[in-house]
Amino acid sequence: MRQSPVSTETMQIFLDEFAARLAADAQAVLVLDGAGWHASSDLVVPDRVSLVMLPPYAPELNPVERVWLYLRERFLSHCVFATYDDIVQACADAWCALTPDTLRSLTAYPWLKEISS
Repeated sequence: MRQSPVSTETMQIFLDEFAARLAADAQAVLVLDGAGWHASSDLVVPDRVSLVMLPPYAPELNPVERVWLYLRERFLSHCVFATYDDIVQACADAWCALTPDTLRSLTAYPWLKEISS
């Protein structure tokens, strides 16, 4: 069985690396769902990063839900995979098929502009 790459430790590494790459005068807002590793009290959120948690049970507010739906509908539905590696490869191929314009169209929620302005 493979270990999941998502954890509080992985989230901490992401936050630290993300913050390190921000411009010196930038403040970033990350919109997150309620995954345990997103809201762990063990996370140390960098000063220039703010976390905005979506309400529970509100997938319609989470832009990434539309991305997953798009990927499932166009690339991953009605498929049978022989191995775990085949699943991972199919997911990677689907993800790589996304274009910036497609991502923008799927995730351009009006409320995001309000919190990022």
